[in-house]
Amino acid sequence: MSEFTTKGTAFVDSKGRQRIFNGVNFVCKSAKPDADGAIRFKTDITDELMAELARNGINIIRLGVTWEGIEPKMDEYNTVYLDGVKNTLDICEKYGVYAFIDWHQDLFSCHNLTSGDGAPKWACARSLEKPHDPYLIWAEGYFAYPGIHKCFDAFWNNEPVCGRGIQDRYCDMIAYTVKYLSGSNAVMGYDVMNEPFPGSDGGKVFRRLVIRGIETGLLSRRIDRKKIIADLLTGRVMDALSVADDSLVYHRVIGAGNELIKKFDTEKYYPFLMRAARAVREAADGGIIFAENSYYSNLGIPYGVPALRDENGGNPYDFAFAPHGYDITVDTPLTNEASPHRVNHIFDEHERSQKRLGIPVLVGEWGGMVDGGEKYPALEYLVDKFDRNKWSQTYWHYINNFTSTKIGRIICRAYPMAVAGEIKYYGSDRVLNTFTLSYTGSSVIKAPTVIYLPSEPKKIYSTKKYTVKDTPNGLLLQVNAGKGECVVKVEF
Repeated sequence: MSEFTTKGTAFVDSKGRQRIFNGVNFVCKSAKPDADGAIRFKTDITDELMAELARNGINIIRLGVTWEGIEPKMDEYNTVYLDGVKNTLDICEKYGVYAFIDWHQDLFSCHNLTSGDGAPKWACARSLEKPHDPYLIWAEGYFAYPGIHKCFDAFWNNEPVCGRGIQDRYCDMIAYTVKYLSGSNAVMGYDVMNEPFPGSDGGKVFRRLVIRGIETGLLSRRIDRKKIIADLLTGRVMDALSVADDSLVYHRVIGAGNELIKKFDTEKYYPFLMRAARAVREAADGGIIFAENSYYSNLGIPYGVPALRDENGGNPYDFAFAPHGYDITVDTPLTNEASPHRVNHIFDEHERSQKRLGIPVLVGEWGGMVDGGEKYPALEYLVDKFDRNKWSQTYWHYINNFTSTKIGRIICRAYPMAVAGEIKYYGSDRVLNTFTLSYTGSSVIKAPTVIYLPSEPKKIYSTKKYTVKDTPNGLLLQVNAGKGECVVKVEF
């Protein structure tokens, strides 16, 4: 398997080809001990499943682990858990599928709400009430629970736990994990924290968004501004939520959080990101380091992290941007009716961030749709948008029989896995049922361009010689390497 670096806004393999990754999330949030007291890594991944995914054009997974699973007791790393991660990576390698490790958290820890995951109890530096089930949606603790805010505040301030900063301990855990997994050829990168949350300022952002929503009419005026949290917990906010497609109103509402999120990104998240990157590099020479956006930038609030390149414009840590984005209907009964207009606003903002940072993009989470729907307009819209932007992606998340669902079939489309040159354009025409790739070939690259085909083509046009091969990784169109302009068009 290849090793990867970054070159400008592209992922590049060891043969010099630009790479596009098409994948899905597998996140193990559970850290409950088994009957013997051991905490084990649990995932749906089997040989049979990975073979099926690879056959259908999946060439990467986002593999989620938790701090509690890795270090349930302070300074004692759980090799039983990490061996389970290794076994999963071995399966990925066997079928030519890459993985990037995601240190996952939601609500900081399961010791806040039962819907949470992430940190072990010893790392919850502030006292918390006994965890309980959420009243309405899993994320309500972000909006309503001061104890959760205090846990994040302690983390971002690197408050000491038994004489060592909690953030330093987290980075120690990252370094240990990277080193322990260093023998796996399937690992292509590291996502150092899922959806970092600003802590107390995150609660302020929520209140500002709700108040601005009332002012603009996006939320019902029946909501009592003095009882925002109570209204959320009783369901009144979601009941009153308007899903109107007014992107100007949506932009104005989301803008209420811009100032606080920029402050968090620059003063708290960026220093942590650099500290975590150093921890990764101390444990391993290679691997892409993925920088996520904060929880609230999932909605389209601008990402404020400063440049991730050095003073010479280089990218010594091989940073890539791994944005997340969800419509406001996610996790509600309306999730399949996500608005293409709103998600376009979110990912337009992420596109502006990429242009500012000048690094590649792999969309780490998006979608959140429920199987069984008739149509998925926002899903199709975003797949096409990602293709236009030359972005890689990992869909949230794996569901049973993924490749045979409508969701899976939309994602498992034709796309260029590896391009022997500089990509100019690729994408599909859903009406004409065609796929087109245009690129400038390089005389230095000797390996072929490889395009995944979801079905037998009716006709292929290419300005360079090509072959079609039926492989364990699906039907692959291989175009001969060589310099000059190349256009490939496939009709299905």
